[in-house]
Amino acid sequence: MVTVSSVRSGSPAAKKGIRAGDILLSVNGHEIADVLDYRFYMTEKQLSLLLHRGPELVTVKMRKKEYEDIGLEFDTFLMDRQHTCKNKCMFCFIDQNPPGMRESVYFKDDDSRMSFLMGSYVTLTNLTDADVDRIIAMHMSPIHISVHTTEPELRVTMMKNKHAGEVLSYLQRFSDAGIAMECQIVLCKNVNDGVHLDRTMRDLCAYLPSLSTCSVVPCGLTCHREGLYPLEPFTKEDCAAVLDQVAEIQNECSEKYGYPVFYCSDEFYLKAGREFPAGDFYGEYAQIENGVGMIPSMRDEFDARMEMLTSEERSVRRELSSATGYAAYPFLDTLSKCMMREIPGLTLHLYRIRNDFFGESITVAGLVTGRDLIAQLKGKPLGDVLLLPSVMLRHERDRFLDDTTVEEVEAALGVTVQIVDTEYGGDAFVDAVLG
Repeated sequence: MVTVSSVRSGSPAAKKGIRAGDILLSVNGHEIADVLDYRFYMTEKQLSLLLHRGPELVTVKMRKKEYEDIGLEFDTFLMDRQHTCKNKCMFCFIDQNPPGMRESVYFKDDDSRMSFLMGSYVTLTNLTDADVDRIIAMHMSPIHISVHTTEPELRVTMMKNKHAGEVLSYLQRFSDAGIAMECQIVLCKNVNDGVHLDRTMRDLCAYLPSLSTCSVVPCGLTCHREGLYPLEPFTKEDCAAVLDQVAEIQNECSEKYGYPVFYCSDEFYLKAGREFPAGDFYGEYAQIENGVGMIPSMRDEFDARMEMLTSEERSVRRELSSATGYAAYPFLDTLSKCMMREIPGLTLHLYRIRNDFFGESITVAGLVTGRDLIAQLKGKPLGDVLLLPSVMLRHERDRFLDDTTVEEVEAALGVTVQIVDTEYGGDAFVDAVLG
């Protein structure tokens, strides 16, 4: 049931008399269950809306431009409950959270609608044949899929879901329908790596060109894994071996299809101590939100921005600070020192934050918490501003994962916190430092 929560004043819907509290049943005879139905059928220029208003059924007809919004608002973005995950994956990060965090941190999302609308990854185990039919009919493309392995029995074992293997058949259906698929493989040591990884990558190649890209990322292991499957972290040597293994498939794909198809996350390169590929290796950076190519992208943007420094920018006099996780610290330290060489009046204190909240094996900046920032930066020279990347905060940019607010960090450290938009990479870093 989709209930209208409000109607924007002056909108086409308001002019036609639609009210808050009306229940939207159908658009042009098509039942509306959620945001996908609504968006898909509302693109038509002539609309006939069937509404339930108290005991009455009301039909409202209107004409509009093809993509014009008619002004209806709903209680939730999806106009429906978000679908929760039915799996119990051996590597699930949410199961590794400590107790006492906000409720939303423990919610496991596995919603194909969010995959299409927001780019989140789904395992396919929540889908029915009817759901797949709808995705194909509406051409919901791309869809982001957590594959992990193409071996049905191994996938069942990894996800602890008896349907995890059989739903792999949906990959072929999506491919046949021309639905673009962005895939990921969360790699677990001694589970789906080695020969299993080889098989998965080669099996996925059968879905090209519908398979757009596939990332290979290491599972994250916190210090809160009591009672969970005993997974081991990847060592420096393990990471180097994974990079070499994936490189063989990358070379084959580049020769045959014109691009690597498979991409390892930045974490593998950092931990292996390997040089990153050139920026053009990553194409359009389709997997950057999955930690793939973030550093090469930032490096290139930083270099380009530094070449454009004006004489006024080179004369900036400023003292400030920034903080990151252990993984990205050496790279950001290089950038910081480069800026201070080029701008003599600049003092930039860069701090690497040990992750005491999730455990020292977690080294990425996106999982640094407010309380670790406070504990490790208190008493340190911070200058006028503390720059922090937006990945440390939830979507609303007001809280860290441990529920510490930005204001609490500012009060505890006695410094203004400025959030740097990580999606703008090197440009945003230089601009933030320059003020």
